[in-house]
This record gives sequence, C-alpha cells and structure tokens, in this order.
Amino acid sequence: MSWPDVTDALFGGLADYGAILALVSNSVWAGAILGLVGGLIGVFVMQRDMAFAVHGISELSFAGAAAALLIGADVVTGSIVGSLIAAALIGWLGARARDRNSIIGVLMPFGLGLGILFLSLYSGRSANRFSLLTGQIVSVQSDQLGWLIAICTVVLLALLVVWRPLRFDSLDPQSAAARGVPTVGVSLAFMLLLGLVVAVAVHIIGALLVMALLVTPAAAAMRVASGPVAVPVLAALFGVVAAVGGILLAVMGTLPVSPYITTISFAIYLVCRAVGSRQGRVERASAR
Repeated sequence: MSWPDVTDALFGGLADYGAILALVSNSVWAGAILGLVGGLIGVFVMQRDMAFAVHGISELSFAGAAAALLIGADVVTGSIVGSLIAAALIGWLGARARDRNSIIGVLMPFGLGLGILFLSLYSGRSANRFSLLTGQIVSVQSDQLGWLIAICTVVLLALLVVWRPLRFDSLDPQSAAARGVPTVGVSLAFMLLLGLVVAVAVHIIGALLVMALLVTPAAAAMRVASGPVAVPVLAALFGVVAAVGGILLAVMGTLPVSPYITTISFAIYLVCRAVGSRQGRVERASAR
C-alpha cells in the first residue's frame, strides 16, 4: 500500500465531510448514548471485578444475534435474549468470584461456538455476519436508535434506583450483607442491566469490541479519580469522547469506525495511567 492509498483511507472523505456527517447523525447519537451508559455501568463492572463477565455476556449475545439472523428474526431481540440468559446464569450461579470466573470461562467458548455455527449456516449477505463481530455503528437506522434510547433509558433509571445499595455491595459486600442489603438480588439486578447494555453495544460496536466502551473508560477514570461522583462522571465523559470521537474521525476516510473507538479509548487509558502514576509519586514524596 502506497502513501496516497493510506492518505485516501484516512482522509478521502474530507471534502464531503459535512454531507457524510449529516448521513451518520444517528450513529453519533448512538455512540454518545452508548459511551454515557457504558461509562456509568462500567464503574460498577470495575468495582465488582467483572471485566471478564462483559466479554462472557457478549459471546452469548453474539450467539443470540446470530441465531436470530439465521431464522430471520429481529437481531436486536436475539442479542438481548442471549445477553439476558448469560447475565442471569452468571449472576445466579456465580455468587463468588471464583465460581463466576469458572462459569464465564465455560460460557464464552460455548457462546462463540454457537455463534460461529449459526453464521456458517446463514446464507445471506456476508456483511451481516461480519457486523455481529465488529458492529455497524455507521449505519444505525432510526428504529435501531429508538431501541437503543429506550433500553439505555431503562438501564439509567434502574441504576439510579439501585445506585446506593449497588455501590455499597460493590465496595464492601460483607458489610452490605451484614447491614441487610439484599446482595443476591442486587447482584442479579446488576447483571441483568449489564446484559441489556451489552446487548445493544454488541449490535452497534460488535461482540469483539464491546469492552472498549464498558470497561476501558471506567478503568481510566479510576486511575485519576476516587470520589463517588468524580469517577462515574469521568467514566461517562471518556466513553462519550471515545465513541463520538471515533465516529467523527472515521467518517473522514474509508476505514472502519471500530479501530478509531478502541484506539481513542486505549489512548485515554494510557494518559490517565500516566497521570495517576505521577499523582501517586507526588503524594508519596509529599508524605515523606
């Protein structure tokens, strides 16, 4: 590949940037909403040490979406069903971290194997198969955006309702149980909410890249902040910047949007890690 080809891939659409951006306005809104909700729920994912669970749920969501694609059903519905089944199994059977990791390790290859089987039996467009793995955020239709807004609104409202007991259970589960917090119910409710977010995220950014918006922004925020308000706000901000920034950069050329989103998300994490390390050194030096 020559430099002109690289330049065209990166900036080939710059001349018509305004017109292209108008065509993908639904995608920009979808990215912003996913970044916001993914960043908020990602804080609890990190606090509960469940980053591995996100990937496990995404594999079953991929299998559900692939099954729906095979039988001609609604792909979003299939993705949601697969995610909720995985989330319920992990939340019900994986009360302890050791059990949870074992269950996720079993579910992941099973879900991926089922998804590959269904896609191999599917005789339709190959682009439909590929989009389940890497997403189709640049081609979000109005009805898909409506589904996304509705599901994310439900998740946000439910998070507000369970925020305090969920945070207590995430940071100190033993004390939460001793204080009468229904830890099993809170854990299961959180897993179901996580399953819903993963389902819509898989449909938009793909099963392979869902962690870029549900784990990395929160991990970055926790490197530079520690307060109960600062961490969720920063995580949501980082998620929105990664998602929307990736779309705005991708429409300048012909490359897929996913590498932009993952690269921006990773770059934010690296910067936050460096800043956090510097803050730690300054605090240790001042304490001497």
